[in-house]
Amino acid sequence: MLTAITGINWGDEGKGRMVDLLSEDYDIVVRYQGGNNAGHTVVNPKGKFILNLLPSGILRDDVVNVMGNGMVIDLEHLAGEIGRLREAGVEVTPEHLKISDRAVICMPYHVMLDCLEEERLGDAKFGSTRRGIAPVYGDKYMKKALRMGELLHPERMAQRLKGILEWKNLTIEKVYGGQAAALQKMLDWLKKYGEPLKSYICDTGLYLDEAAKAGKNIMFEAQLGALRDIDFGIYPYTSSSSTIAAYAPVGAGIPNRKLDKTIGIMKAYSTCVGEGPFTAEMFGDEAEALRKAGGEYGAATGRPRRVGGFDVVASRYGVRMQGADELALTKMDVLSYLERIPVCTAYRVDGELTQAFPFTDALDEAQPVIEYLEGWGCDISGCRSKEELPAQALAYIAYIEAAVGCKVRYVSVGPAREQYVVL
Repeated sequence: MLTAITGINWGDEGKGRMVDLLSEDYDIVVRYQGGNNAGHTVVNPKGKFILNLLPSGILRDDVVNVMGNGMVIDLEHLAGEIGRLREAGVEVTPEHLKISDRAVICMPYHVMLDCLEEERLGDAKFGSTRRGIAPVYGDKYMKKALRMGELLHPERMAQRLKGILEWKNLTIEKVYGGQAAALQKMLDWLKKYGEPLKSYICDTGLYLDEAAKAGKNIMFEAQLGALRDIDFGIYPYTSSSSTIAAYAPVGAGIPNRKLDKTIGIMKAYSTCVGEGPFTAEMFGDEAEALRKAGGEYGAATGRPRRVGGFDVVASRYGVRMQGADELALTKMDVLSYLERIPVCTAYRVDGELTQAFPFTDALDEAQPVIEYLEGWGCDISGCRSKEELPAQALAYIAYIEAAVGCKVRYVSVGPAREQYVVL
C-alpha cells in the first residue's frame, strides 16, 4: 500500500497529527517536498513535538523515515531538530532515518536572500517564513544548488560552491547591498552540520523501490496544502514546491510507482498563515474567539493564523487537486463553543455567484456567501465512536461530505493520538 497524506487547503490542517496516528500501519514514512517552512505538531505519549523537516513517523520506533529528493534541507535546522528529539528520548539512527542524496541543501545565503527580498517588497511582501525556501528552490532549477550527496565528496563540493558564490554574491552585493557570503565560512558550516549526517545519506529512491517490491506499506507525508501548491495554489502566495499527492512518488524518488490511496486532511473550519487571498476570513471578536479556541498560531513561525468558517469552494477544489479518496476532518472539537457554525458556501465575484474556485486575481475581489449550521454545544473530545457524536456534529460532517464530494473517514476530536473517531 502506497498512501499519500496531503493537505486540502492552505496548510496547517493537522497532517502531522494524522501521520503519527496512521503510521502505526506503515513500514516507511516519506517527506517528499518542502523544507523547514512549515510545522507539523504531534502530541503522543512521548510528549508534544513540532517537526519542521523530519517526517512525523520519526516518533514511532518501528517506522523507517525518509527525507526525499523533493525536499530542501537546512542542515543546521535539521541538526537542532534531531538534537531536540534525542533530548526527549526519541532515537534517531541511520536505520531509522534515511536522507536522499538528491535532496537540495538550503544554505545560509538562501535565508539571507529570503529576508532581503521580503524587506525590499515592504507592504507587497509574500508573507515568506524567511527560511530561504524560495531562493533555494530557485537555485535548484537554475542548476546552481548543492545536493546532500555532495557532502560525501567535499573537494568537488568546494569547487562547485566557489563558482556558485561568485554568481550568488553578485546579487547579494550589487542588488541588495548585503554582505557577501564568504566561501570558507560556508564550507565550515557545511562541515559542522553536514559531517554528522553523512551516514544517513543514500539513494533513497532505490531503497523505496525495493521496499515497494517487497510489499512494504509506504506513507508519503506532504507539507502545506493544495492551495499553496506552486502550480495550482494561490500563486504567487504559494510555497515553491509541489504539495499535491501526484508529486509524492516523484519527490520521494520512485516516479515509477503509483499511489494506491490519497487521504486528504482538512480542518472543520478554515485557517491560513501568511499573505494572499482568503475569502472565508473572519475578523474582529468573532475571529479572535475562534483563533483562541483552536490555538491557531503557526507551528513553524508562531504567527497568528487567519481564521474563518469552513470554505466549501476552496475545499472542493482542494479535494479535486489532491485526488482524495477519503478525508480526515481535524479540530472538530474546537467548534463545540459555537451555537451556529458559519460555512462559506459560495463566492460572489463581479456580482456573480460561483462555486468554482477562481484564478488568483479574481480571488482578490471575491466575497464569501455565508450560511450557518446548527452547533452541538457540548464537549466532544471524549467521543471515540460515531454513536457517541451528537446528531448535530454528524449532520455537520454529512454536510461537508456532500459539499466537497468525498467521504470523511477520520474525525479528530483532540490533539492526542487517541482522540479520534473512525466513521
